[in-house]
Amino acid sequence: MARGPQLNIAIRTKRFDTAHAPLFSDFALSVAPSSVVALVGPSGVGKSSLLRLVAGIDTAYEGRIAIDGVAAAEAPPAGFVFQDARLLPWLSASENIRAVRAATTEDEAVAALRRVGLSGFETSFPHQLSGGMQRRVALARAFSVNPRLLLLDEPFVSLDRSLVRDIQSVLKDLIATHEPTVLLVTHLAEDAAVLADRAVVLADRPVRIVADMSFAVPRDERTPGDIVAIVAEIEGVQAGQQAIPA
Repeated sequence: MARGPQLNIAIRTKRFDTAHAPLFSDFALSVAPSSVVALVGPSGVGKSSLLRLVAGIDTAYEGRIAIDGVAAAEAPPAGFVFQDARLLPWLSASENIRAVRAATTEDEAVAALRRVGLSGFETSFPHQLSGGMQRRVALARAFSVNPRLLLLDEPFVSLDRSLVRDIQSVLKDLIATHEPTVLLVTHLAEDAAVLADRAVVLADRPVRIVADMSFAVPRDERTPGDIVAIVAEIEGVQAGQQAIPA
């Protein structure tokens, strides 16, 4: 099985015309193959912008982002899960999966839905699915695009935490099976504690890394106590940043 790619991010500068300060300046981050890295920070800090740069969607920056040595804009498209499901309402669940990758067969789309626990819902339209089910379709769609590189942009936002735990369980199984490289954007330390091997805490503008912490206990071996301890460590860093005068 193919493992996930190495990511090397080196952004000299990235700015928006409407902002005085650059969003990124001399920002560097390396992500090991088949690792799950959580980008943690408050809304507006630049987490989602960084995902768009890695995805090659936004190329208006100085520097280089490489995926296994290939420039991001020239690499195979990443599997991208957005903050909302973004399903096409006039297409069924299986058709939504096939719509983003022409080479995907109907059997492959059905198998993708089975892997996220949606067997029997292949012909259902988005309005017939719950919010959690729609997110599962979005996850299946992302893996069908690229099972080696997954970009998750606040994939659990607006969902009840009981639903979040169900989807996290599905996601953990997919990660264990496919061993992708994953960048998970979240503002919640709990998401990082459950899913990630490593948390990179971001703050300020230009964006800077205020903490880069790797977790010794593997995801599948973490006890509730381990998760609580990781959450406390991340939140402790964030609280320290908030205490710094502007």
